[in-house]
Amino acid sequence: MDTFDVVVVGAGSAGAAVAGRLAGDGMRVLLLEAGGPDTDPDIRDPGGVFRLWGGPDDYNYFTAPQRHLGGRRLHWPRGKVLGGSSSLNGMIFVRGAAADFDGWGPGWSYAEVLPYFKRLEDFDRGADDYRGAGGPVRVISDYTPHPVNAAIVAAAVEQGIPFNPDCNGERADGAGFCQLTIKDGHRHSTATAYLGERPTLEIRTGARARRLLLRGRRCVGVEYTKDGTPHRVGAEHQVVVSAGTLESPRLLMLSGLGDPAALRQHDIPVVEKLPEVGRNLHDHALVPVIVAARRPVPPALPGLQAMHSQLFWRSRPGLPAPDVQPLFFHIPLYDGEMTGPADAFTLMAGIVRPESRGHLALTSADPDAPLHIDPAYLSAAADRACMRAAVELCRELVRADALKEWAGGELHPGDRDVSDHIARTLVTYHHQAGTCAMGSVVDHRLRVHGIEGLRVADVSIMPTVTSGNTNAPAIMIGERCADLVREDL
Repeated sequence: MDTFDVVVVGAGSAGAAVAGRLAGDGMRVLLLEAGGPDTDPDIRDPGGVFRLWGGPDDYNYFTAPQRHLGGRRLHWPRGKVLGGSSSLNGMIFVRGAAADFDGWGPGWSYAEVLPYFKRLEDFDRGADDYRGAGGPVRVISDYTPHPVNAAIVAAAVEQGIPFNPDCNGERADGAGFCQLTIKDGHRHSTATAYLGERPTLEIRTGARARRLLLRGRRCVGVEYTKDGTPHRVGAEHQVVVSAGTLESPRLLMLSGLGDPAALRQHDIPVVEKLPEVGRNLHDHALVPVIVAARRPVPPALPGLQAMHSQLFWRSRPGLPAPDVQPLFFHIPLYDGEMTGPADAFTLMAGIVRPESRGHLALTSADPDAPLHIDPAYLSAAADRACMRAAVELCRELVRADALKEWAGGELHPGDRDVSDHIARTLVTYHHQAGTCAMGSVVDHRLRVHGIEGLRVADVSIMPTVTSGNTNAPAIMIGERCADLVREDL
């Protein structure tokens, strides 16, 4: 059996950072990735994002029927490829508000994670008190936006929402243009940023982790399959599970770490009672407001995606951070029963401090069986009220003088009842989190309770999801995990 200092499961936003940093220190690191190499040209092309979803590099998950969404099952694209979801996502770089980290526990306040955010980035405006330069991840902010995206930002400012040139600076609130993980006109995934030539790093793709190897209460390796053949690898120091919000809890449960009653249903021997594995599942959500254009909408700009403007807003007084993050597209996003002309654009109403909580569960001891995924969208009344406020905000923006040049009639929701429109059209914001939460599943050094030599490092460890896109926090978690491993040694 091959043995390494550290085995990392999952080459996504966090896992690539963990593996790259530790191998950079000279540790012998094995990185296991269930997907394949990141060779699809649409991964490099920022405009190719929608073409990747549902393809061979996508896990292509679907939720259970959602009670508050008319029984609909939502598609959840997730990256099954080097770079994970950083190879499939919208490339939007948002840290979240400072207040997001206050409840995470020792070592995770905003003041404590800020150095990691600064360390990981190469911001195109250079370093200051809040921003970093020279790090592995290129972040751009100074580009010429599409005229429709620019007009929507101008409409927000006209409606009294302040322009914010840097949502990752001192304050998140306000309207502006997205910061993007794009370098030289190409997507800059964590695979590109962290997984260059390193003599002590070995990467095995097509390697599907099936269970953790445990010796008593210590994790000593990983069992995986490649091309249908089982393999085992050992970890001298520890295993880091960075397989994501859905696959990390699955691997723990398949290894006997979870709720005893649920494990026994699938004849999985119980090693450690961790009833919260798979619970606390939550996600940001989007609802489209689609507007017909008065004149032809210019084509997409080379080296940019269609969504590169946004705003952060608070739906009610007293909130510690924005709970609404609409995202603006210069294309129409028709889905399901929606129809309309090609010349149209979309204001996606987004909620980013959800109170609804769901869970995921195994349906079988087979690692390739579908998961039962129930995020319980809009089960909390506060989320229903917040989403309605977000939709109405987007509708107000369309009526601003700054959009008169572009905005024709509102196509969706149009005359339809707003609550009905929300139930029929809500989609994921692709920011699922919380299923291996700090406190209940891992401690504040990311160690799995009751098991030595095992950490989880990805967005699943968030007790509460950050109020913005989760790629940047995921990378930060990977960076911090690498330091925690170093400290142990």
